[in-house]
Amino acid sequence: MDIKNLQRENIKTLRPYSTARDEYKGQASVFLDANENSYGSPLPENFNRYPDPLQLDLKDALSKIKGVPIENTFLGNGSDEAIDLLFRAFCNPGKDNVIILPPTYGMYEVSANINDVEIRKVNLLPNFQLDLEGIAEAIDANTKLIFICSPNNPTGNSMVRTDIETILANFKGLVVIDEAYINFAKQRTFIQELTEYPHLVVLQTFSKAWGLAGLRLGMAFASSMIIDILNKVKAPYNISQSTQDLALAALQNIGQVNDWIKTTVAEREHLAGLLLDLPMVHKVYPSDANFILVEVADANGTYDALVDRGIIVRNRAKVTLCEGCLRITVGTPAENEILISALKSLTN
Repeated sequence: MDIKNLQRENIKTLRPYSTARDEYKGQASVFLDANENSYGSPLPENFNRYPDPLQLDLKDALSKIKGVPIENTFLGNGSDEAIDLLFRAFCNPGKDNVIILPPTYGMYEVSANINDVEIRKVNLLPNFQLDLEGIAEAIDANTKLIFICSPNNPTGNSMVRTDIETILANFKGLVVIDEAYINFAKQRTFIQELTEYPHLVVLQTFSKAWGLAGLRLGMAFASSMIIDILNKVKAPYNISQSTQDLALAALQNIGQVNDWIKTTVAEREHLAGLLLDLPMVHKVYPSDANFILVEVADANGTYDALVDRGIIVRNRAKVTLCEGCLRITVGTPAENEILISALKSLTN
């Protein structure tokens, strides 16, 4: 498969913005190229210099944890930046199309609409698994991307691995597997399949298990050719120096993160049991994520009542296949107890 032929024609000939620091090799002590403030910053730490545009130190630290070489790693302003860049680099507006699999993460559709790319929706089956026949029927010569969220948001389940492999084996465009919640799942990541499938893109994030949602830092892993294209299209300095520094520090505390993951998974099962005991709860769907999809008797009324008590969950009652459902993030034991107490009070 020739990835070069998948990208837009104008991207093939695009000359990316280049800085003097991209162009010189070696060490320097005096920087007079970028019109920065040479005196420093009005902060305890100096941020007067532009950050590394390719985040090489952070990618090197990540490679030791993920086992993915630097040249196969892209860092973005959240996973949303990588999603948007995939549209901008590979989809011709008004001509190409992408396939999404509702119910799923909403930014795929938003990014498609922003970039004027046709969306073809193939709903998941009633068990929230992939409709392989429907996907095959939706593909045509202008289908450039298929987005698969696994574990899926908002349903929480992992997709059957062999079904994803079937798509990878037969689709000639890019297959994007969004693994934002993979740390909470028993299913292993598709990162290890990158060498087998040159058209595979795996998205992960620092926003969930790593507890760094406020930094807005996402990861995309793919063949070096895809990564080169994303680096060509991205803004020159898309990840701030403070974000790079804080993420590097966080990577030193992987033990803490692993402990939180274990605690969250245990609390997820405990919370699911407590929810099942409530008369208003019709169904609790199995979850491989850090949230639970719950079908209740009156989703809208329950949501509003929780808001009145200062408890915010996500109302998914109007989402395809999630009618009557709330999506509830697994909180701390204390937060979960407050939630359960509030729900009990609504039945009295």
